[in-house]
Amino acid sequence: MAAEVYFNIWDPEFRANPYPHYAPLLAGPPPLLEMGPMTFALVARYADVTAALRDHEHFSSVGPPPPPQAYQGRFFGSRNMLGSDPPQHSRLRRLVSRDFTPRRIRELEPRIREIAKEQLDKVEAKGSFDVMADLANVLPVTVIAEMLGVPPELNAKFKRWSDTIIGGDNNVPGAPQPPETIRAIDELGDYFTAEIEKRRATPGQDLVSALVAAHDEGEVMSAADLLSFITLLLVAGNETTTNLIGNGTLALGRHPDQFDALKRNPAMLPRAIEEMLRYDGPVQSTVRFIKEPVRVGGTEIRAGALAMMIVAAANRDSAQFKNPEKFDLTRDPNEHVAFGEGIHFCIGAPLARMEARVAFEAMLERFPRLRLKDPAMKPAYKGSYFLRGLESLPMAID
Repeated sequence: MAAEVYFNIWDPEFRANPYPHYAPLLAGPPPLLEMGPMTFALVARYADVTAALRDHEHFSSVGPPPPPQAYQGRFFGSRNMLGSDPPQHSRLRRLVSRDFTPRRIRELEPRIREIAKEQLDKVEAKGSFDVMADLANVLPVTVIAEMLGVPPELNAKFKRWSDTIIGGDNNVPGAPQPPETIRAIDELGDYFTAEIEKRRATPGQDLVSALVAAHDEGEVMSAADLLSFITLLLVAGNETTTNLIGNGTLALGRHPDQFDALKRNPAMLPRAIEEMLRYDGPVQSTVRFIKEPVRVGGTEIRAGALAMMIVAAANRDSAQFKNPEKFDLTRDPNEHVAFGEGIHFCIGAPLARMEARVAFEAMLERFPRLRLKDPAMKPAYKGSYFLRGLESLPMAID
């Protein structure tokens, strides 16, 4: 079994198409990989992934302190919702839950439609369309920036900071962080530190003001925690939806029969988005830290090990999904784990689904003959293995 496993997130070929490498992981118990002093458990089967993600007693989201060479700047010692366990996680999640209720998301829809329309007006005017540059990179960052109360002229800068910090995932362990990553961490940290002080003096109706008020009243978070939390909302709130729109459009373009069916019947869109999330979701994997020895799917994992929860592999598990390699917009049921599972289930899932639905409705309405410009293209992926996203995706709009 172990000999068949190839799992190297620093290999560009692996990152470009990790799916064939998941087959051996789905065939048996989670294998253990030794990398220097670290043990990694590769948890890939649907039943194992869902069980482990629900078990926050053994599988902690709180990792060891970063190594000395990992530059953190103003974020030093911080924790956020993603990297915390109960009871802290529950308190932090409660702070933002009011901004992600179904009602609040519905209220955002007209504005999201307006942003999509503005972007596609520009596309029509210039006569060429790159889904990433012209829509997927712009729509989600604009929405989350408005929720955070950030002026629109800074959106491009935010996207650059966000992409650079996420690209740092691709840094080989032990190697120093690239200068551009350090610069992005500093610039983002400095910007939000100044914004936090501004909201303290003159609060608004935005998310940053709400978090500053919660921090000042209850001291649930340290100053570094507050900064980290706001940055998490910015990065997670735009990067994942950007990748959902891009990966979903590519999957449609590569399956013209499915694309045609969707064009004929746009009412299929909500179910189509669930299949995009399952088939080639924006998140490949998440990490958990083993607090005490635990057995998963027949494998004993020691305390101190890291467990890779490969949600993208779980979404291709034939024990859970019929014909998992097939992109099928009519798939039902479709209990994928693209948004995670358990207490860390993505709080922004309803917003991501709605942004994707609005983006695809707008694209299909405006460009009914939308298709890949070059069906044989070999797409380039961004740096991170964990967050799977395209650099660009040119489409024909005639």
